[in-house]
Amino acid sequence: MKPLYTLPMGRLLSALRFSAAVVLLPIVTAQPSFAWGSDGHKLINRLAGTALPADVPAFLRSPAAIDALGYYGPEPDRWRSPAEPELNAAQAPEHFIDLEYADLVGTLPRRRYDFIRALAAAQAAHPDIPLTPEKVGLQPYVTIEIYERLKSSMRDYRTLLAAKQDTKPVECEITFLAGWLGHYVADGSMPLHTTMQYNGWTGPNPNGYTTEHHIHAQFESDFVAANVKPADVAPLIAAKPVVLNDVFAEYVIYLRHSHTLVEKVYELEKTGAFKGAGTPDGKTMVDQQLAAGATELRDIIYTAWIKSADPVPEYRPAKAGS
Repeated sequence: MKPLYTLPMGRLLSALRFSAAVVLLPIVTAQPSFAWGSDGHKLINRLAGTALPADVPAFLRSPAAIDALGYYGPEPDRWRSPAEPELNAAQAPEHFIDLEYADLVGTLPRRRYDFIRALAAAQAAHPDIPLTPEKVGLQPYVTIEIYERLKSSMRDYRTLLAAKQDTKPVECEITFLAGWLGHYVADGSMPLHTTMQYNGWTGPNPNGYTTEHHIHAQFESDFVAANVKPADVAPLIAAKPVVLNDVFAEYVIYLRHSHTLVEKVYELEKTGAFKGAGTPDGKTMVDQQLAAGATELRDIIYTAWIKSADPVPEYRPAKAGS
């Protein structure tokens, strides 16, 4: 190999660029920790999969599928990298919703773009608050959209199975969609993903809650990785699966329950509940919210399976001019 200094200038510059890229590679590819952290997301997805009832197709309850669900749990956080800036910017608001701001539009619309328009309309009445999707969040909308993708794929599975055709490709799609769905359902069980107080208290603070930016990662990532095992959480999952009647409405109720726990998280943080080995009260809260995420995910997947058998409404093309 020639010494670098003997290369022609063009090749020299290319070599230098390659060397710089190699040096920077660990910085570019390092993945930040979000939501429940990798451990929490894997745990929720795996436990939800193992809690699926026997009338769900066997492929989705197999050891291979459970492993895949665990892998896909942190997937949307892998998309939050500076190496893919447009993807990061587009999907970052889907991990949270600040309900204090979202509720300024009144009853939450059922569809993403209706919600975005409602935020824009509410902005005029609240010029001091940045009511944009990026600031308020879109958490329930991505969740319902993926649920409907999952239901659609399960319907295709039923059709292929009845026709005695190959179901392997759609089985792979269903497993991915269930795992992808799990990420956002898990985010919804983490109280600090439902609030403007997501990482240090802002505004009036008569109770002296922490204003430092450590509580989020301490609660959802550091404490879980150090202290939580699947065996701690599994017994807390609701034993009987539920078919949800109105998935959007019931998912919003689930988010609102998480939101009721925001101040409790801050109160516990003051006692050192999530630092190191934490406290029994801190462990109880974390275990309960991980179980809530696994229960909700199990029930939404089960609902998608049951409702995938429903007949598809007849297509009615829009009339001209309507």
